[in-house]
Amino acid sequence: MGSGQVTDWQGKHVTVAGLGVSGVPAAKALHGLGAKVTVVNDGDDARAREQAAELEALGVTVRLGDGDTLPDGTELIVTAPGWKPDKPLFAAADAAGVPVWGDVELAWRLRKPGAADWLAVTGTNGKTTTVQMLASILEAAGLRTAAVGNIGVSLLDAVLGDEEYDVLAVELSSYQLHWAPSLRAHSAAVLNLAPDHLDWHGSMEAYAKDKGRIYEGNRVACVYNTADKATEGLVREADVEEGCRAVGFTLGTPGPSQLGVVEGLLVDRAFVENRQKNAQELAEVADVKPAAPHNIANALAAAALARAYGVPASAVREGLRNFTPDAHRIAHVADVDGVAYVDDSKATNTHAAQASLAAYDSVVWIAGGLAKGATFDELVAGAAQRLRGAVLIGRDRALIREALARHAPEVPVVDLERTDTGAMLQAVQEARRLARPGDTVLLAPACASMDMFANYNKRGDAFAQAVRELGA
Repeated sequence: MGSGQVTDWQGKHVTVAGLGVSGVPAAKALHGLGAKVTVVNDGDDARAREQAAELEALGVTVRLGDGDTLPDGTELIVTAPGWKPDKPLFAAADAAGVPVWGDVELAWRLRKPGAADWLAVTGTNGKTTTVQMLASILEAAGLRTAAVGNIGVSLLDAVLGDEEYDVLAVELSSYQLHWAPSLRAHSAAVLNLAPDHLDWHGSMEAYAKDKGRIYEGNRVACVYNTADKATEGLVREADVEEGCRAVGFTLGTPGPSQLGVVEGLLVDRAFVENRQKNAQELAEVADVKPAAPHNIANALAAAALARAYGVPASAVREGLRNFTPDAHRIAHVADVDGVAYVDDSKATNTHAAQASLAAYDSVVWIAGGLAKGATFDELVAGAAQRLRGAVLIGRDRALIREALARHAPEVPVVDLERTDTGAMLQAVQEARRLARPGDTVLLAPACASMDMFANYNKRGDAFAQAVRELGA
């Protein structure tokens, strides 16, 4: 199976690694194309058995509780993105000369002739928001589009379904990019790069390299963040098509071939005639919701990709105005006694929390949870001047407390040991005690939520409920 489109799947022996949100659609699609499909899965729990029964009813072979052994006769592995590259299954595949694709690679290869272009987005933070903004702008331009990929809508469903699209707004994780060697987007953006998922990739270099794959073979524009030199470095290293351009986005005044901000306006100096002298107004900063700095950066990246696709300036404005951000992303919950309460439970790593803290001048910060190997010195040192106080919750809160002691010793800290359902209410009450009129009480945990909550949504809901109880 070379790099060309595989048209005849009849009787091909394909092993799908992992059930779940990508494995089940991949197994169904391949089976429907006539392949002989075997699914292997590490787990053997009730959910896996339920999914296995559904696939077995179609005639797919499923092997639960053994994801390490390569089934006899395998000609191709299609893996769930989360499976680590160092798994024995992949070593066995490598030894046997069997290629490994991810679900994104499979979707890319199963596109129909004349299929929709892909505008692709990756980065440590802001991917989902940027892709949703992009889809909103493309819709405003009258294009048939969808936000797909690492965001809920399966790429396989978008590619194989009956709906015909002009262009797709595609969110891609570093995992998905690792397993997508032949993907070639129309244009792509890397929003930012910060240490994340290093346990999976093995090193920052490997993580960055996988993110950088998104630029390979781009035709029109490689969009990068001028404030993050690593993203520009990835553009330099990319092997793109002749004539593809590097386009930067900046929160400052843009130079030629950049999009940026001038006197409260988002402007384009990349996709205009005579970009040495001219700039095209795209929208007002006030059209971006919320107008926090990192979200304006997301809007500029989305606008750059849309403009690379030929979308008019008026559609950028309309698309940004129509866009509503997802819950728990720097969401204003309420004002109580002159203090704003903001839920950014989605800030599950230090890079996201840093962006969140930078949006406010005086903050009582609620933080903590599962650190996932992160360190907090850089985050705390950068935010120290903005902190009125901190309330710490969750299993790894001591790591943040120690960073505060080192870099912000004068900031009052409340350390909450309790981990029951009432902990968030107490955290909000303590934050209220520390806050003064004009301050913002900000839930930006910089940590994952699973030590105390089912997910970041539930953590944000608990915060909002606690705030409502204060207001009552």
